Amino acid sequence: MSAAEIIDPVRRRRRQRIARALLITGFAALGLWVAGSFIHAVIWGLIIAVAIDPLYARAVERWPRHQRLLLPLVFTLTLLLAIVLPLAIGLVQAGGEAHSAAEWLKTARRDGIPLPDWAARLPFGRDALATWWQTALSTPEGAAALLDKVNVEAISRSRLLGAELLRRLIVLAFALLTLFFLLRDRDHLAEQFRVAGDKLFGPSGERVAHQLLGSVRGTINGLVLVGLGEGAVLAVAYFALGVPHPLLLGALTGVAAMIPLGAALVFCIAALLLLGQGAVGGAVAIVVIGLLVVAVADHLIRPVLIGGATRLPFLWVLIGIVGGVESLGVLGLFIGPATMAVLMMTWREFVGDGEPVTLPPPPH
Repeated sequence: MSAAEIIDPVRRRRRQRIARALLITGFAALGLWVAGSFIHAVIWGLIIAVAIDPLYARAVERWPRHQRLLLPLVFTLTLLLAIVLPLAIGLVQAGGEAHSAAEWLKTARRDGIPLPDWAARLPFGRDALATWWQTALSTPEGAAALLDKVNVEAISRSRLLGAELLRRLIVLAFALLTLFFLLRDRDHLAEQFRVAGDKLFGPSGERVAHQLLGSVRGTINGLVLVGLGEGAVLAVAYFALGVPHPLLLGALTGVAAMIPLGAALVFCIAALLLLGQGAVGGAVAIVVIGLLVVAVADHLIRPVLIGGATRLPFLWVLIGIVGGVESLGVLGLFIGPATMAVLMMTWREFVGDGEPVTLPPPPH
C-alpha cells in the first residue's frame, strides 16, 4: 500500500471531523437563536429544579411509583400556587383600595389637596413646604394640573407595565413547564449530563457540576431564607408601628429582600404610608429599623451563608451577587455567585491550594 493511500484516509477523517464540528456548531447556534427568547425560562426552571431537588428526592424515595407524573405535577402546581397566591391577594387588596382612591381623586380635583397634619410637625422646612403646598396643591386648579400630569404618565407607564407583565407571565409558564420535565426525567438527565461531562472535561467536569449545584443551592438558601427573615422581622415592625396592611407589606418585603437592597423600596413605601397618616415618628422608626435589618442581612448573614456553600471569600460573594444583578438582572443573583465559585475552584486547583473541591453527588 502506497503512502498516498495511507495518508488519504487520514485526511478524509480529519476533514470529516472538521465538517462535523462545523455542522454541530452551526446547528447549535441556530438552536440558540430560535430558542433565544426562552433561554431565561429554561435557566429559571433549572435553578428551581436544583433548589428543590433534595426535597423532591425524598419524595421519590417515599413514593417511587409516582415519579413519572404525579410527583412532578404536584411539585410544579405547588410552586405555581406559591407564586400566584400572593399576587392574587395583592390584587384583591388593590381592588379594595381602588374605590377609596377614586373618591380621593374626585375630592382633590374639586377642593384641592389640603396640607397634611404631619407637615406642621416637621423639624425644619415647615414654612417653605406650607407656602409651596398652598400655591401648588391646595387650590383645585393646582391639584387638577398635578393630577392630570400624573395621570398621563401613569397611563403611559401602565401600557409598558402591561406588556412587561405579559412577558413575565410567559417566562413563568415556560419555566414551570421546564421544571415539570426536568423533575419527570431527573435521573435520566443527570446520567446524560454526567456522561457528557466525562467525555468533554474528564474528572474535572463532575467536580465543576457538583460545585455549580452546591453554589446554586447555597445561593438560593442565602437569598430566600434571609429574604423571608427580613420580611418577617419588618412585618412585626409594621404591625407594631401601625402600618396599613402589615402582613401584605411584610410578604412584599420578604420577596423584595431576595434582591440586595430590594427591601428598602418596600419599607420606604411603608414609611410614606405612616407619614401620610401623620405618624412622623413611626415613619422615621420604620426607616431606621429597615436600614438596620438590611445592613445586617445583606452585609453579614447573607454573604456568610452563600460563602459557606460556595467556598468563596466575602468580597467575591458580594461581587458575584451585585455584578450578577447588574449584568443579568434577577437571574444574575444565582448565576453570579455560582460562576465565581467555579472560577475560584479552578484557580485553587491550578495553584495547588488544597485538594480539589468534591461535593457529594445529589441524592437519587
